Amino acid sequence: MSNDEVKPPARRRTGRNIIAVVAAAVVVGALGGWLIHQGTSGPDEGGTAEAASATDQRGTTLPVPTASPSPAGEAADDKAADDKAPPGPLAGKVVVIDPGHNPTNYKHTKEINAPVRIGTTSKECDTTGTETNNGYTEATFTLDVSHRLRDLLEAKGATVKLTYDNDRPFGPCVDERAAIGNKAKADAALSIHADGAAAGNRGFHVILPGLVKGDGADTSKITTPSRALGTRIADDFARSTGSSRSNYIGDGTGLDTRTDLGGLNLSTVPKVFIECGNMRDAKDAALVTSSGWRQKAAQGLADGISAFLLK
Repeated sequence: MSNDEVKPPARRRTGRNIIAVVAAAVVVGALGGWLIHQGTSGPDEGGTAEAASATDQRGTTLPVPTASPSPAGEAADDKAADDKAPPGPLAGKVVVIDPGHNPTNYKHTKEINAPVRIGTTSKECDTTGTETNNGYTEATFTLDVSHRLRDLLEAKGATVKLTYDNDRPFGPCVDERAAIGNKAKADAALSIHADGAAAGNRGFHVILPGLVKGDGADTSKITTPSRALGTRIADDFARSTGSSRSNYIGDGTGLDTRTDLGGLNLSTVPKVFIECGNMRDAKDAALVTSSGWRQKAAQGLADGISAFLLK
């Protein structure tokens, strides 16, 4: 037989088996000790399932994947960041916006013609307002500007209330409009209008409350702050819109004082009216029917109110 067929001595084969058994015992013992350590180690000792699986059968260290934040976790972080955002400059301030008239007043002539007391006399509950020669109504204009103004003021942190918001068929009456601002304890109130004067009369003007006392009306405490509010609004309205102060009311000041408006006479909070332009004049009508100009008008009103509230 050849040398390849010669079997190795039985003694030498047995020695190799013993070595293999001993090596296996060592591995098992080491593994058992490690498992005991894992079972008894605390969370601060680094005993984790990820660490156990980070080594393969050959003892090669494998990379342990890092967990990515979940979308829910990211949303929670964003919300926490929003909650910590500083309040707007007008936080804590209350503004009442009074959109003049109501788009459907014309359907309720009996109701809006009913008289109400306004401190100095009696006046109709409300009126239909005016419109441009092309039929764009004052009530539509005032509600649009009021919405734009509300958005701007709320973005600054103010609490804003409208006397109505297309949520009633007519009115409210002028005495109720004043009462809404009073009940809200408004820091400032503004009634938005557009005029219906003869063509050629152009520009805006702000109406201030005159001194009225009696028959449930007393403006003695609001005339001074209302004048400050009206002056701020006139200045910022002119700057934002580029419109001129009225050429037919106010002697070029853009300010007019009256005692015949229930919305002012019955107010107990600083309040003014603004006539944003003359809807019966073609040039002013082109302005009020422009959405871009209405946004500028709202911006000017927001700036004026903010300047008054932050004085």
